[in-house]
Amino acid sequence: MLAADVAGAPTPVSTEVDTLGAVWRVMAERMTASWTSVPHFYLTRDVAASGLVELRARITPAVERRSGLKPTYTDLLVKLIAMALRDHPRLNASWAGSGIRRHGDINIGIATAIDEGLIVPVIHNADGLSISEIASKRGELVARASESKLRPADISGGTFTISNLGMYNVDAFSAIVNPPQ
Repeated sequence: MLAADVAGAPTPVSTEVDTLGAVWRVMAERMTASWTSVPHFYLTRDVAASGLVELRARITPAVERRSGLKPTYTDLLVKLIAMALRDHPRLNASWAGSGIRRHGDINIGIATAIDEGLIVPVIHNADGLSISEIASKRGELVARASESKLRPADISGGTFTISNLGMYNVDAFSAIVNPPQ
């Protein structure tokens, strides 16, 4: 960017480049790789979620007794998506460059905002977990993410990622695929 001095000749404008931490660098590299190497397509559908609201209200007391945690909508979505992927295994797949790789395990990533950027901790074998177990694992992963204490196993092996921006009054968005999903 240039500015003009009194004589009209351009003078350089000082700019700063922030050095990013490892999480931001990896996030930017993965997003770039995703846009350039993974086929993207978007489907949007509005759904009535009153059944989800009723389910959460009905099971919350039992989940709180078992785990000490109040289940979130994210917990319910992890379970419901895991069950749907089990029932429709062709959706639990990723692009492998020359074909589609179907995954045997159902490992749900949860896009999680932290001060350093966005990270995706993974709930492994989510289809075999109860909502209490999912709530507990999600709580542990999010806490470790916010403390920058995630282990490599906590962020690897995801086969399907969910992202929830509802708390920010976002009605819809087009997420970038988290490779290789």
